[in-house]
Amino acid sequence: MSRSFRPLLLVLSLAACAPHRPAAPAPLAPVIALTPAPPLTVGMSPELGARLDSLARRAIQDSVAPGMAIAVGRWGRLVHLAGYGTLDWPDAQGHGTKVDERSLYDLASLTKVIATTTSAMLLEEEGRLALDSTVAFYLPEFAAADSLKRHITVRMLLTHTGGLEAGAPLYRTARGRAEYLRQIAERPLKAMPGTEMVYSDWDMIVLQLVLERITGQPLDLFTTMRIFAPLGMTDTGFLPDTMLLGQRLAPTAVDSALRGGLLRGVVHDGNAWAMGGVSGHAGLFSSARDLAVFAQLLLNDGRYGGVQLVRPETLVRWTAIQGPGSSRALGWDTPSGASSAGRYFGPRSYGHTGFTGTSMWMDPERGVFVVILANRVHSRGASTRHGTLRSAVADVVQQSILDAPLVRRDVGR
Repeated sequence: MSRSFRPLLLVLSLAACAPHRPAAPAPLAPVIALTPAPPLTVGMSPELGARLDSLARRAIQDSVAPGMAIAVGRWGRLVHLAGYGTLDWPDAQGHGTKVDERSLYDLASLTKVIATTTSAMLLEEEGRLALDSTVAFYLPEFAAADSLKRHITVRMLLTHTGGLEAGAPLYRTARGRAEYLRQIAERPLKAMPGTEMVYSDWDMIVLQLVLERITGQPLDLFTTMRIFAPLGMTDTGFLPDTMLLGQRLAPTAVDSALRGGLLRGVVHDGNAWAMGGVSGHAGLFSSARDLAVFAQLLLNDGRYGGVQLVRPETLVRWTAIQGPGSSRALGWDTPSGASSAGRYFGPRSYGHTGFTGTSMWMDPERGVFVVILANRVHSRGASTRHGTLRSAVADVVQQSILDAPLVRRDVGR
């Protein structure tokens, strides 16, 4: 395992693709790991790459981000993996470090699903974590100041229905895990536990503390040993070594007040930073190459490269919608409304996004995944047009599938 980590407006018409053709590809031999292949090999339009190139270049021209990386796979074949633009905005001479498939991005809230949710899956399979046990069973101090918090379960944290507020800038005064647990425990609830969905960073911070209490290990060490190393994801981890990896790290924002200027390899999220750079809701860094591996693991029933990381039945249960009135699965989200998954990801699809400009979506029925990494929060100001890019890329990918009918999801508009 690499020691690089310590212990680790867009025009929607661009999304138009060629008409579907009836020809289906020849049967494919199963693969143990992702294999690069032309799109037509897996029943996708050969124009897919050119269409994604056009979307990415237009987004960079529109200052959505200085650069980005996109990965697309289907049925175990990696049909597109490319970097666009530069990690930083080019200098006055137009020079900058080009983005490639191993450029490292701050994943922001993708941390919630890749690191925290997957760790919880593993512990549930081992019988060490029970979803319907209360948080206070594992962390008695969590409910010490508010008896209502005694009713919050682990499942509620994963579905964002525990009633905790979305978040707050505790980083202005708080430092470290113990202080965050104390302050979150003392803060008032936004809603009664189990009554409504409030997407909350606190949920995943508290879940991280539950997992760490169970394992006796910090989240970064546990995820490196149990997830990233077994999968060969050497680009993925918390706390990247900026001296060693500086030329591969995409910067995010300027924070002169607290963190001395441009953030490069330092987590963008203030609360994750105040917790030491390792948090259940943010702090993970990775590349498009590694996230393609993780996406294929999910589409391949929890198995990759000869490693069965989680059982197929666990994966199906955790990625299914958990109840009416919400799109949430366990940790993961599913397409609803005007989703970043676009208009065509099917009812069994699941994914997540990150504030910095990252996203990943998997469609098990059509065997396809899409990963986008970008640093839209770069110091020129946070772009608000990344949502259009995400949905346009997702639509292009789905519209490129030639051997299955395209079904438009009702987006309620």
